[in-house]
Order: sequence, then C-alpha cells, then structure tokens
Amino acid sequence: MPRGDGLMSARAVEAVEAEAGSPGYRALITILAYALPVAFILLPLILFLIQSFFYVDHGDIVRELTLRNYERFFTGPAFLPVFLKTCALCLGVAVITVLVGYPVALLIASLAGRRKYVLMVIFVVPLMMSYIIKIYAIRAILGSNGFLNRILLFLGVIDEPLTFLIFNLQAVMLTLAVILLPFAMLPIFIALERIPRSLVDASFDLGASGLQTFRDVIWPLSAQGTIVGGTFVFVLAIGDFITPQMVGGANGFTFGRIIYSQFGFAFNWPFGAALSVILLVAVLIALGAGSLLARTRHQP
Repeated sequence: MPRGDGLMSARAVEAVEAEAGSPGYRALITILAYALPVAFILLPLILFLIQSFFYVDHGDIVRELTLRNYERFFTGPAFLPVFLKTCALCLGVAVITVLVGYPVALLIASLAGRRKYVLMVIFVVPLMMSYIIKIYAIRAILGSNGFLNRILLFLGVIDEPLTFLIFNLQAVMLTLAVILLPFAMLPIFIALERIPRSLVDASFDLGASGLQTFRDVIWPLSAQGTIVGGTFVFVLAIGDFITPQMVGGANGFTFGRIIYSQFGFAFNWPFGAALSVILLVAVLIALGAGSLLARTRHQP
C-alpha cells in the first residue's frame, strides 16, 4: 500500500510539472504577472494623468483636456517656490540621515558575531511603530513644554522655552530625519557588510592607516549603498504631508500639504492630480539621478 501511494505521488508530481511546463500555463502566469501591476499601479496612474488635464468650474469638474492646471503651477506666486523649497528641504533630510546613519552603520558593521545584527534590529524596530505615534513623540520632545526645553531650563542653559524647534521647516526637517534614519542606515549597512574583510586586512597589512583604509577601500565600496539610502530617504520625504501638517504649522508649509489641500479642502481634484504628476516626475528624476550616480560610483 505505501508503495502504491508513492507511485501515485510521483505521478501527481509529474503531472503538475508537465502542466507547469505547458505553453498555456506559462502564458497564464505571464498574464497574471503583468495584469496585476497594470491594473493596480499603471492604470490608476494613467487615469490620474488624464484627470490632471481636466479643470474645475464653479465646483464642477469639466472633462475637457487643457493645460491650465500645469500653467497655474508655473505661473502661480506660491506653487513653484514651495515646490523648490520642499525639494531643498528633502535634500537636507537626505544629507542629515546619511551623515548620521553612515558612522552608526559603520560602527555596527565593524562588530563581530551576532551583536551587529542585534543592534541593527534595534535601529529597525522603530519602523514597526505607528507613524503618528513617532511624530507625537518628537513633538513631545521639541515642543515649548517638551522634554528638551524642560531639561535646558532646569540646567539653566536658557531662560525661556525655545520656540524655533517646533512649527517651522526646521522642525519638519529634524522630524523627517529622525523618522527616516533607518531607511538610510539599512542600504549603507548592507553595502558595508558586502565588503570582504580580507580587503580591509590587506590594506592594514600594507601599512595603510585607518583613515587611508576608509578613504581608499571602505568608502569607494560603500558609496553605492550610501547613494541608494540617500535617494530612498529623499523620495520618502518629498511625498510626506503628515509630518509637515503636525510639526510644521503655518511656517512649515510644504508641497505635500498643497496637494493634500487640493484633494481635501479645495476639492479641486484635477489640479491636485496635476501637482501629483509633477511630484511623480520629480521622484522619477531623483531615482534616475541616484541610479546613475550609483552606477558611476560602482564602476572601477
């Protein structure tokens, strides 16, 4: 009886393998593999792009193709300056996360055994927490009655609470840098982990100092991961509107908040769609520039 079961199992496996190798089965898998991204990603983007060429007239969406939304973006007094200011802000966030995350990732990667993976997990754990809770925690630290001001007042460093730490673009930049720091550290840590230890040991054996080893061995081999981490942070930061909404205040207005207002308060979906398309183009340019720079740094 067991031998019969084994024979039936072997035949069943052969039948499944034969079906998987058939042209019809492969065609079905190929269709599903392309249909799902097209239906849930590409098609909504195309519809969004089409809607950006409509316009609103007295609260009603007029479905006539026009460029007035894009013209409004370039000719309006606030949209283009806020967009450029947001790009500069997100670039600053990317620089901060790389400058802070690289030394930490380098220190963790230099540890032996399981300690480095335990520490890396500790730095990644905040990603599993609620985004809103993290923002409220940072507000509790930077606010006028927050932990930082209370400590400085207790130590006598300041006479009154600092107000420039909250509800402005500096607060938005700092909050985004703290929240997105793990996204920069992970690619850097992976790049550092891929560097063969033998190369570092050979550099020291040839008489190179620690600074020379970092300059000539470690940094060139980890630059690609650093660029990927910075690009990743930039892309995540530029589309964020919750953080500027909660810690930016009236002085922390960003492009994401403008897009949010068009879909919410203004109920001007075509113009919001146009601004979203512009933001998507900026993201694609950032990804392309980061990819090109990473490939350039990776070339010997």
